Amino acid sequence: MEENKKIREAVLRSVENLSDEQLNEQVEEGRWSIMQVLNHLYLMERAIVHTLSNQLANGENKTTVDKPIQFTTDRSTKVLAPSFATPSDDFIALTDMKSNLTTSRENLNTLVASADKTLLAQRTYPHPVFGDLSLEQWIPFIGLHEKRHLAQIEEVKEKLV
Repeated sequence: MEENKKIREAVLRSVENLSDEQLNEQVEEGRWSIMQVLNHLYLMERAIVHTLSNQLANGENKTTVDKPIQFTTDRSTKVLAPSFATPSDDFIALTDMKSNLTTSRENLNTLVASADKTLLAQRTYPHPVFGDLSLEQWIPFIGLHEKRHLAQIEEVKEKLV
């Protein structure tokens, strides 16, 4: 969780000096604005927390091996966002997005703090690239996923006028 915290802080630092207009500017056709990336991160974390909660409450124990989730940060392989995590084109203020991201992270922290650690290791949920991940592996995946998109944010920042 500490690594997730550091990565989230880096994401927020990377956007703190940009205006809402810059954050919502689409610099290239077919590519997300920085705000859309932030919205995607929020939607993903919210969905993962919901899934972990459901699997902890209702899932079945299933054995799996740790997957190489560290490759999440390799952006040479493009992965399409699932529909539930595809951001809208709506203009969003950074203050609103920070509030959303704070809420989703608080929900993750609460879930992890209260979760039965044995169940986190024994229950799984499929990832579209890695296959079945233990619920335990989904937690650092969130940070790695944000790290992947931090690089994307930096690329978009370079193209802002």
